[in-house]
Amino acid sequence: MIKVAAAVCQTVVADVRHNTEEIESLMARAEGMGIDIVCFPELAVTGYTCQDLFGQQLLLERVEAALLRLMEFSRNVEVVSIVGVPVAYRGMLFNCAAVLHRGVIHGFVPKTFVPEYNEFYERRWFTSASALEPHAKVSFCGQNVPLSSHLLFSVGGILFGIEICEDLWAPIPPSSALALAGAEVIFNLSASNELVGKAQYLRQIVTTQSARSLAGYVYTSSGPGESTQDVVFGGRGFIAESGRMLAERDAFPKGGELTVAEIDVDSLRSDRRKNTTFAAATALVPRTSDFPIVEVGEGRMTDTFTLTREIDPLPFVPKGDELLRRSDRILTIQAEGLMKRLVHTHAKTAVIGISGGLDSTLALLVTVCAFDRLGLDRKGIIGVTMPGFGTTNRTYTNAVGLIEALGVTFREISIRKACEQHFADIGHDSDVHDVTYENSQARERTQILMDVANQVGGMVVGTGDLSELALGWATYNGDHMSMYGVNASVPKTLVKHLVNYVACHLADEHSAAFLKDIVDTPISPELIPAKSDGTIKQITEDLVGPYELHDFFLYHTLRHGRRPAKVFRLAQHAFDGHDDRVARYSDETIKQWLTTFYRRFFAQQFKRSCLPDGPKIGSCSLSPRGDWRMPTDASSAEWLAECSSL
Repeated sequence: MIKVAAAVCQTVVADVRHNTEEIESLMARAEGMGIDIVCFPELAVTGYTCQDLFGQQLLLERVEAALLRLMEFSRNVEVVSIVGVPVAYRGMLFNCAAVLHRGVIHGFVPKTFVPEYNEFYERRWFTSASALEPHAKVSFCGQNVPLSSHLLFSVGGILFGIEICEDLWAPIPPSSALALAGAEVIFNLSASNELVGKAQYLRQIVTTQSARSLAGYVYTSSGPGESTQDVVFGGRGFIAESGRMLAERDAFPKGGELTVAEIDVDSLRSDRRKNTTFAAATALVPRTSDFPIVEVGEGRMTDTFTLTREIDPLPFVPKGDELLRRSDRILTIQAEGLMKRLVHTHAKTAVIGISGGLDSTLALLVTVCAFDRLGLDRKGIIGVTMPGFGTTNRTYTNAVGLIEALGVTFREISIRKACEQHFADIGHDSDVHDVTYENSQARERTQILMDVANQVGGMVVGTGDLSELALGWATYNGDHMSMYGVNASVPKTLVKHLVNYVACHLADEHSAAFLKDIVDTPISPELIPAKSDGTIKQITEDLVGPYELHDFFLYHTLRHGRRPAKVFRLAQHAFDGHDDRVARYSDETIKQWLTTFYRRFFAQQFKRSCLPDGPKIGSCSLSPRGDWRMPTDASSAEWLAECSSL
């Protein structure tokens, strides 16, 4: 990750000395915060609103003296600073960003789109970067400094590019070409005035451009101190990453401020490698040789890096009202997928095994929704409860009660006698509660469901979820198999919230009572006989680990391709006790279950290679026909070795 900051300072128009002191103060503060790159607003050294004063030789000479001072100041700090300055070159004046580090001006990036409409008159003073010859250099402060809008800068191997204010508003922003040429982070020095409704649109184009470019985007704008003769400047700041807003500064800060976030460059690189459209688009820009790379420095490369950005411990579960909107959309996607399959197969019924647990409950709710949307009688849904050796009274009561409350057809078929006969047939001691004992029950239940489906001209709706598929926590050719798996890309942490959403917002009072108790029931396959007091003995999370950890591991491994060491570091931050939605976990516990995750994830691929069809509902899926294709005999050695070294 790279730590970046969008700075806003207390500008005084045309007072170069004062503005330089403000910039130095914020550079020092950024250094103390361990920031790698800090970006200041457009024309921060002079102020954006100097107007015809930009034609004054005195002002331009003061700018050169200010840059010389900032160069000297930069010798004592590691932070890379991007500062807005006017630069004269061959009878023209350019609105530029200067890149400073360790006593060197590494480049000037001029503005490409110079506005001349409404309240903007910049062409009166400034020339567009398009007027420059390739590879131009300007003599400045005793250095020959590159002057080009096509410059890329490298800090510790991370490439960044720069555009200025209006550039972002163009139909094809310069940042698009910079990203395709390799820039992973874009900085925008701006002086955008405040207008009613403008901030929301600005926020939108910042996040959209970061998404389209698969890049980080750091935007900072002029604020306090600029002239209010005709317009007012708000000093807004945004830091976005691939469409996600990481940090933002509201309008009218009271003093010099730094908006700080860490941009995950590993994640951006992973997204670019996977997105073949991004690679194909590089044919639309000039040769990468037209974008020279300027080596700025090695970066901090320190073990004292402090993470300040929020790492969500529940990446699949949004907060607040967004969870309600997301829940409704997910249920709709699941139901629509099942509806198409029912219509296509001309199935008269849908058969579901109902255990009284979360997954089968969600599958039943989705099926009810699909039947209602198709105008079909709910009696065409066959809810089959199949009590076995480990079934408890609580789950049995909830299963039967929910089936009856929803008005679907109820069938009870015990698996005890069939399994006892099977144990006798294969010579297995029924007192030995091993994997044979457990899997025989799961396969017997699946056989019953398949045969009932044949009997009633229906299809078996699968109940297994994404988390179980990742860990292989399913019996091969048992609950692993169905004719359509509606929960196949719904992680366990989200299943609970979906069921609770139906209970609180969609279900009648009678059904809601059963749904809420199901949400509160410990997760278990119930394949081992219950305790003497009748409560569940076999708790899934005691055996394979907490699902909130495993879903976190799955998201960062699958969505971002992150290595175990980085997943571990992020988990330390996410589960440090600051979020009351999840438990606090020690480093030892995180390491233990992270190792379990990778071991099981690799070993259980054979189950995912022959998954039944099912709808994709989010950014992560393990379908072998879609998002995840992996050899069943791939070695986990490298991943486990890194886990052991944590």
